[in-house]
Amino acid sequence: MRLAGKCALITGAARGIGLSFARAYIAEGAQVALADINAAALAQAVADLGPQAHAVQMDVTDQASIEAGIASAVAQMGRLDILVNNAALFDACPITDITRASYDRLFAVNVAGALFTMQAAAKQMIAQGTGGKIINMASQAGRRGESLVAVYCATKAAVISLTQSAGLNLIAHGINVNAIAPGVVDGEHWDHVDALFARYEGRPLGEKKRIVGGGVPFGRMGTADDLIPMAIFLACADSDYCVGQTYGVDGGNWLA
Repeated sequence: MRLAGKCALITGAARGIGLSFARAYIAEGAQVALADINAAALAQAVADLGPQAHAVQMDVTDQASIEAGIASAVAQMGRLDILVNNAALFDACPITDITRASYDRLFAVNVAGALFTMQAAAKQMIAQGTGGKIINMASQAGRRGESLVAVYCATKAAVISLTQSAGLNLIAHGINVNAIAPGVVDGEHWDHVDALFARYEGRPLGEKKRIVGGGVPFGRMGTADDLIPMAIFLACADSDYCVGQTYGVDGGNWLA
């Protein structure tokens, strides 16, 4: 097992990609602290995963909550070796309809949340003196602009840039910082995404999802399971020489 004895914290882990990563890390021998703002969903996820899973209620937009969450994870597991910054929000609209409230909310979660959770985890890892792994969830949207997705694209571009800077800075402490850039990943969140495109592009519900999935060179939308091998690689010793990189796992949607 590639993560035997390791202790991981995953944000936004009560459902979706974060929950899939938690399940995979546990199967590889890790203890996992699942962090989420949704207490009910978090409790259910931890109960389903068993004794190697631990609940950490965390709001990544609140500094005190981040610091308390890291402390709780360490108290429950004994240490912190891996952080996955997965918590994120999506919104879409034309440039002329962007509100400051939406902008502030997305940057608070997707950028500041990732940065300050990474900072708190890095401080813990440095104090331990044994290095660590930090994995930021970027997106193919951070590689390009999209007509209706300006703010989300900008947040994910910022995540890629933060990954590069943090990677260069923290490798001196034996902490590898890298990122995963998924393409279009099927899941419950796509109901929200599809509804936004239906509204602004005048499409029937479900049509945007069908078009997007059909446009992936691999032939379909991705799933959380498609991302798991990269998430394990970046968390284990196999990636020790990887620093500040963002890896596309997108079925060929974006060629870096």
